Amino acid sequence: MKIHLFIFLLSLLHIHGGDPDSVKSVSVLEGDSVILNTDGIQSEDMKVWTFGPDETVIVFKSEIKMFKDRLLFEQSSGSLTIKNITANFSGIYKLNIVKRNSYKTFNVSVYARLPVPVISRNSSQCSSSSSSSQQNCSLLCSVVNVGHVTLSWYKGNSLLSSISVSDLSISLSLPLEVEYQDKNSYSCVLNNPISNQTQHLDITQLCHTCSAPGLTTFHIVLICGFAVALALILAAVLCGILIYHQCTEPKQADNQDQPDGEEHIRLTNAAGPGNTGDIDQPNNAGAETPDQKRHSQNSRLL
Repeated sequence: MKIHLFIFLLSLLHIHGGDPDSVKSVSVLEGDSVILNTDGIQSEDMKVWTFGPDETVIVFKSEIKMFKDRLLFEQSSGSLTIKNITANFSGIYKLNIVKRNSYKTFNVSVYARLPVPVISRNSSQCSSSSSSSQQNCSLLCSVVNVGHVTLSWYKGNSLLSSISVSDLSISLSLPLEVEYQDKNSYSCVLNNPISNQTQHLDITQLCHTCSAPGLTTFHIVLICGFAVALALILAAVLCGILIYHQCTEPKQADNQDQPDGEEHIRLTNAAGPGNTGDIDQPNNAGAETPDQKRHSQNSRLL
């Protein structure tokens, strides 16, 4: 009840005292600590810190009422330290010095830590013509999950192009085209009000004439598997041919040792009666001599 009454009195104090235009802006990276410094006010007067549009009391009579694991309060100066700050701590902080009828206001902005931009080749804009005298290399600088940032391309120290977002963006990208033989220095810079990250462009690595897309690991494994399978099939076929020849050669040798049918008949006839054993010598058994022929003719005449 006392705190609520005191808040009402503070509202009256803000109407009749202090300088509402003297708001000090403070920017800090997420995870860091920040000190809301009261510029050396040394007073034993009661000091009250409030936070947010509803002016929630976080320090009252030197006692920390909220965020006890994150806040440190210096009684003599009234300074307030916020440790390991997160985005939830962004907002308006007010220090009220009661007896002096004055207050100080701080606007705290918490920024996320920036990722390093990624520069990649835009393959959809790739020109594969190697005969062109002036070929353009299309590049893309990208970041993800950023907010309240500006993404820029620089040529040396000269700004070429930039794009800014205020709200959280899922993806932010900025294109750039350079010549393949360009020797200038290019860089992509991501920055917010208190920090920046830079990625330098290596033209020799990213910009070259277009070629067939590289093989993925899946394609390499697939090709190797196909080659192994083909080698196994060829080996099986060769083994089958070799086994077939080994099985058929003894049969051919046996067939060559045996005479064929016609030759067997000739040999059988040659082995008959009256044959001297020479298969080429004619068999004259039973043939008439010249004297016998004359005797037969004379007998027929008589």
